Amino acid sequence: MTTQSDIGLIGLAVMGENLVLNMESKGFSVAAFNRTTSVTENFAATRAKGKNITPTKTIEEFIGALKRPRKAMMMIKAGSPVDQVIGEVLPLLEEGDVLIDGGNSLFTDTQRRCKEVEARGIHYIGCGVSGGEEGALKGPSLMPGGSREGYDIIAPIFTRIAAQVDGEPCCMYIGPDGAGHYVKMVHNGIEYGDMQLICEAYAIMNNVLGLSADELADIFTDWNRGALESYLIEITGEIFRKIDPDTGKPLVDVILDKAGQKGTGLWTLQSALTQSVVISTINAAVEARVISSRKDERVEASKILPQPQLAKFTGDKKQLVQQVHDALYASKIISYAQGMELLGAASLSYKWNLDFGGIARIWRGGCIIRAKFLNRIADAYARDKALHNLLFDSYFSDIIGKTQNNWRDAVSAAVEHGVAVPAFSASLAYFDSYRSARLPANLLQAQRDFFGAHTYERVDKPGIFHTDWLGDAPAQEISPPKPTSKRHAGE
Repeated sequence: MTTQSDIGLIGLAVMGENLVLNMESKGFSVAAFNRTTSVTENFAATRAKGKNITPTKTIEEFIGALKRPRKAMMMIKAGSPVDQVIGEVLPLLEEGDVLIDGGNSLFTDTQRRCKEVEARGIHYIGCGVSGGEEGALKGPSLMPGGSREGYDIIAPIFTRIAAQVDGEPCCMYIGPDGAGHYVKMVHNGIEYGDMQLICEAYAIMNNVLGLSADELADIFTDWNRGALESYLIEITGEIFRKIDPDTGKPLVDVILDKAGQKGTGLWTLQSALTQSVVISTINAAVEARVISSRKDERVEASKILPQPQLAKFTGDKKQLVQQVHDALYASKIISYAQGMELLGAASLSYKWNLDFGGIARIWRGGCIIRAKFLNRIADAYARDKALHNLLFDSYFSDIIGKTQNNWRDAVSAAVEHGVAVPAFSASLAYFDSYRSARLPANLLQAQRDFFGAHTYERVDKPGIFHTDWLGDAPAQEISPPKPTSKRHAGE
């Protein structure tokens, strides 16, 4: 077959098909392959018909249809399927070709694959792709990491197919090896947080105020005209307007309250533990999905466990709606602050030299968390490239100052009326901990020293100390315990 295609894509599920169509619509010729031949044939006969798309039936035919240097992109399930396809494709590629993984692969897998593939002289790119089906078709946010030289080869294509905001593509080179997939992972964690915070705002307004779906639709539509303007707020307003044709009820009211999740939220939590970074808002969002999945157990518990003695809300409804708005805004800032700090810790650990302002800018379009708010994050890093935490930026600290009282009132109203708001609460607890010069960890250190001789430091003089808590001897100054010391055996 004559080599004719600018790029090829393996994996024709909806995301893969839409990316192929996106590439073709931007003037690129595309080769397409799917392991199940009937899928390729159906695509060729329907959505790809009459377009500059070359369907192929075998991996060999697929690789043969690509211009040199070959650019082959995989859009397949993360894990062993990626390794399997790499094993099939690698022997057919030549030095200087580019292999791209556009799935949600775990970043450590991408680090490993980069070494293995690049040892063969082939460039490897691990690229986060965000935006769902619509983004893939019309312009996603792209987060490519791996070989810099490989990125330069694919950049003319990727920057064209990406979403465009203010004349800038929502695509940039993220960093070496697994950096692109890591940034996508954290993006997904932030997405978990955003969605849960919106759900908690809904829970308060629905359960405490008893607002109808129409009223909620109007509120979220109004919020989308202000500081909370974002894709998720926009679609939430649309969701509340949708009527179920079978029952005539708002569709949201007949949807089972049992959420699913993929691996990226869990991976984000695991990485945060490794990096010693607190991402309590994202953690609360992941746990909220977990407990929602235990629907049968919750139904049984609702029949057995005591319910709160709820008093009907008698306050100012408009005031509580504004308080919920401010709680959502403040908690959103906390969630992003935690996510960006995690990116900062990983950047140092893995020597990625991430551009945090640039990351915020490529999240402004295409992706699920796209929001006007991200311009402010980009501005913060423009003011201070070494910014450790968004809360240290005056723009965000001022917002927290203005919304703090309403934030607390909204959480209080939820607690008083028995409405679970784990992400609102976790965000507020993080803020209250982070702003505190002194926390009760002094007691915790005393407890650790009491039961395990783990030692402690003092506020009035340097050194490492241990006390015989049941005796009369003064505190003993000792050398810092070694990591392998038996002192740590009791904890």
